[in-house]
Amino acid sequence: MSDGDVRTVRAGRRTVRVHRPAKVLFPADGDAKEYTKGDLVDYYRSAASLMLPHLRGRPLMLERHPDGLDGPRFMQKNTPESYPEWITRVEVAKEDGTVLHTVCDDTATLVHLADQAAVTLHRWLSRTGSLDRPDRMVFDLDPAGDDFEAVREAASLLGDLLGELKLPSGLMTTGSRGLHVVVPLTGHHNFDEVRAFARDVADTLAAAHPDRLTTAARKKERGDRLYLDIARNAYAQTVVAPLTVRARPGAPVATPIAWSQLDDPALHARRWTVADAVEQARSGPWDGVMSRGRALGPARRRLDALHAA
Repeated sequence: MSDGDVRTVRAGRRTVRVHRPAKVLFPADGDAKEYTKGDLVDYYRSAASLMLPHLRGRPLMLERHPDGLDGPRFMQKNTPESYPEWITRVEVAKEDGTVLHTVCDDTATLVHLADQAAVTLHRWLSRTGSLDRPDRMVFDLDPAGDDFEAVREAASLLGDLLGELKLPSGLMTTGSRGLHVVVPLTGHHNFDEVRAFARDVADTLAAAHPDRLTTAARKKERGDRLYLDIARNAYAQTVVAPLTVRARPGAPVATPIAWSQLDDPALHARRWTVADAVEQARSGPWDGVMSRGRALGPARRRLDALHAA
């Protein structure tokens, strides 16, 4: 239903008002199509059943673009008092007080966030109830430029190493320049333990391929090498959520893929958009992966054995 500048959308058991649905958020840009706020709402509504398992119980940081890509960007952590009371919040301690994060537990919340022009949802790697113990570990494969072949090669090497460590993993385009490799965990380790393990895995890979890969935090020390970024494995840090839209022309989407798709010549970081990401996700690229959380103890012993060999 619509009455000019307001459209009502049915989302689960609730009805959500969408304001200014015709507002252009993604202007046409060369070959990139134009998309409106209404298009963003329709995308998130259609993706909800696939997205929500990756969002429920996780504090969010919202990347909002109220005036579209050409306007200012707002990174929102605190939940405004104006948000509906039925939206889940979680109060999280910080150095000088607390932050009341939004948590997206249902389709109606996802639609409301789209109405707020929250284009990109950045999620915590842990859930409410055990915020200091992540159940995901993420490797961000970040190229020096827009060199996706270097990303493809690094992902293959990392996937092989994780396989040797008997850690299941899922691969995801970021919708920007690179790929994320996501490892499900049991949630029994704290962030310091997870980050230390991720750093050792990255260091092992970089040491084996020093001309192509690096863990150097300073950009000037990386040269043309691909950066194996493990910094998001920390308390209160966030990563882009699976199937979230990125604030780039054409509305590309961070999209889960199967490891077998890594060899597809057409693959690149912005391969899927709001027009086709749901279809890709419905093919089940992560089926049976994210439910197989692992403890890091056995993997740590296998990694140490590789170093000793």
